[in-house]
Amino acid sequence: MVHTRIRPFNTRATYPEQKLDNDLCQAVVARGTMVFLRGQIAQDLDTRESVHIGDAGQQAAKAMANIKMLLEEAGSDLSHICRVVIYLTDIRHREAVYQEMGKWLKGVFPVSTGLVVSALARPEWLVEIEVTAVIPDVA
Repeated sequence: MVHTRIRPFNTRATYPEQKLDNDLCQAVVARGTMVFLRGQIAQDLDTRESVHIGDAGQQAAKAMANIKMLLEEAGSDLSHICRVVIYLTDIRHREAVYQEMGKWLKGVFPVSTGLVVSALARPEWLVEIEVTAVIPDVA
């Protein structure tokens, strides 16, 4: 296989109330140089439990912790993030989310796009953060 798939799962486990059957993963390492992360939310990746219900800032913190963990599992880290896409369900969450995200990305300077959407895949999720990173050459 050309690409490495990190933490594969089927959507039946995350969305048991929906009739879904999609094979996905949390991250894809493409040819050993690029890492594409699934949008991360306030969810424990081992138990699939949603956390920090109602608190957008804490949801952003959990999403960033997931991102850090997944990048490290892929052989990268936060300093190698190139692109960030932030999805908010309410523009009023922007300040709390961006303040939290800024703590994790200080000095990184990725390109960034922020979107306000009517909803995310589960009603308790207020923010979703997606990143693309590189894996540095180990010389």
